[in-house]
Amino acid sequence: MRVRATLFLSMACSLMLAASVSLRAQTSGEGITAHVDYQGSATDLGQFTVLTPSVGYNFDEHWGIDAGIPIYFVHPAPDTMTNWRTWNNNGGDIFVDGRLSFPNEMVNYSSILTVSAPTGSFPRGFSTGRVTADWYNHFDRRFGRVTPFADASLGNTLADRHNLERPFRTLGWVSQFEGGGTYRVHHSFQVGASMYDVLPGGTQKIYSQLFMREPSFAFLGFVPGRAQANHGRVFETAFDTTGPARIARDNGYSGWLQFNPSRYVNLEGGYTRSVRYAFDTVYFRVGVNAKSVASQIRSHF
Repeated sequence: MRVRATLFLSMACSLMLAASVSLRAQTSGEGITAHVDYQGSATDLGQFTVLTPSVGYNFDEHWGIDAGIPIYFVHPAPDTMTNWRTWNNNGGDIFVDGRLSFPNEMVNYSSILTVSAPTGSFPRGFSTGRVTADWYNHFDRRFGRVTPFADASLGNTLADRHNLERPFRTLGWVSQFEGGGTYRVHHSFQVGASMYDVLPGGTQKIYSQLFMREPSFAFLGFVPGRAQANHGRVFETAFDTTGPARIARDNGYSGWLQFNPSRYVNLEGGYTRSVRYAFDTVYFRVGVNAKSVASQIRSHF
């Protein structure tokens, strides 16, 4: 019940903020672009949402660039071990990405390379304090109403995708894989399902948004204790954790509904189950193509 209540609160906030857009990898011809993404997750640990305005330029129908900054709104549940007693809100890392898109009769391919600068708040868990990069690749093929797809990415941080807003940032080499499909029930309504796997390599650092960073007293010989992580969820026991690859390992599955009431608006909601963390997440995504909406408004004056 608590997850449902926080989801309803998140969706109410999203409607007030009026945001988001379709996959950035899908270019729409030459020209300036303006997008605002608003998405979030509701869990037993609290509410985690992010608003990401961005502007860009499409050089042609195949490639373009974007730049933007995420703004986080985190509300830890009161019965967690967090040292926060209110909302944890702050800006994240400024990013720049390059996008490629190649439609094809055999298979559609798109790719996004994102580089982020450490401009976000490190003590609040919204930045790793380092330059990070993520290379994302998407493949799909439409068969009538059914469109199977496969995603693969590699980077030195675990990037959030459309169906999961994680309450932590990571630093360390990690790859993500997702495979699934969508079914178009109507020209403006579709359902989807997928399975994902996160495969980190080497030493990993995890910075939680559930905790504010506190001063270290290790130089005095005092190291504060921490609770045992439940199902490996180290992000709910301390602000920062450094360990082997397994602390960032994850796998699970998702299901979602997507509704496009117009060419400029995208609404999505769904559920994700992390098998590794034994963790349930209800998520949402709301969207408007800001540039297209502005153009429509100007045409009426």
